[in-house]
Amino acid sequence: MAGEDPGIMFSSGDPYERPSFTLGIEEEYMVLDPETYDLRSHVNLELISKGRVLLHEHIKPEMHGSMLEIGTGICKNTAEAKFEVTKLRSIVSHLAKQNGLLIGAASTHPFAHWEDQDIYPDDRYQIILEDMQLLARSLLIFGMHVHVGIENREIQIQLMNEMRYFMPHILAISTNSPFWEGSDTGLKSFRSKIFERFPRTALPDLFTDWSEYQHYVDLLVKTGSIDNAKKIWWDIRPHPFFPTLEVRICDLPMRVEETVAIAALCQAVAAKLYSLYQKNLSFRQYRRSLLMENKWRAVRYGLDGKLIDWGRQREMPARDLIKELLEFVDDVVDDLGSRNEIAYVERILEEGSGADRQLKVFKETGDIREVAKYIQQETTAGLFDDVTPYLDTIKKPSSDAIEEKMTSLRSETDPS
Repeated sequence: MAGEDPGIMFSSGDPYERPSFTLGIEEEYMVLDPETYDLRSHVNLELISKGRVLLHEHIKPEMHGSMLEIGTGICKNTAEAKFEVTKLRSIVSHLAKQNGLLIGAASTHPFAHWEDQDIYPDDRYQIILEDMQLLARSLLIFGMHVHVGIENREIQIQLMNEMRYFMPHILAISTNSPFWEGSDTGLKSFRSKIFERFPRTALPDLFTDWSEYQHYVDLLVKTGSIDNAKKIWWDIRPHPFFPTLEVRICDLPMRVEETVAIAALCQAVAAKLYSLYQKNLSFRQYRRSLLMENKWRAVRYGLDGKLIDWGRQREMPARDLIKELLEFVDDVVDDLGSRNEIAYVERILEEGSGADRQLKVFKETGDIREVAKYIQQETTAGLFDDVTPYLDTIKKPSSDAIEEKMTSLRSETDPS
């Protein structure tokens, strides 16, 4: 989470010691030309160096020069997470405008071509290109990752096993990438299919415990498949450096409220499943092959399709199952203090996901550039007009945290 000191240590002790359920959110933004709304590189504009004067390690470049990533620190609750995302978006938007640029939040750009994008000059990205070749060069996608604080490694694995079931539901809510290089792909989350071309992606298998997962990682390292667990890019994974369970399946939403609502739902699902765990109960676990059927449906149809209720063994409208999910987690929401933030999911169900709204704009205007303009407008809706009062609230990471982050980066070739 942007290199900030986690402040909490991994635990192998009492499995009934309640996790913190803190939140951290990472978002990857498009850098846009203010006239054409095409992607534009920031490589020669010192945007990163200027950004780090204000944001320290909360901002970093990604492989493509037209992409910026921000990461919050550790947020105690969803209200704090909303403030942090709003603040960081506002500051990055302000910096971009100072450099004659804009930012946008969606998981694919409506009409940009990956062949036209600069690669950020960094040795680790050259390693990615050498390893992944054209797959890496064409990885022009933008994601959101949600970190939920779960300090016990065994609990991380057990909750990951059960949370896998709900990942397609969460993806359907977040879908925001219907276009690719100027074409309507017919998919609500084209980003998902682009990223699945990489190895060790999509939903993970079941693991009986932490030791089985660790054996899997050690075997991949021993056989030269990976050099560290950061190269396991599943839709949900134990983070190798932070004491968090990381949800990675989401498209990047346009509005701050959408981002926070989805993060709140991820947190609530984890908390609900842990409450069952405390009572020696568990949610039924299903094979990856079955869950991938639902992921495909979420990718293809988003909220407008049907997902399979594997308990009932029948199809149901995605919106109905998501409403059931909201009811399922309702009894933990007040304890988490997230009722206001998670309520926005209902609005998404009514108004449509980002993909639905992008497609509506294109249908109404027939102009793909109007879609990119709409993305930019939605991205900056509700941001702070004056960021000056918030600059002093950006915490510089501790020296230990910076060293930990640099160690991570030296061993990391993470494309997302």
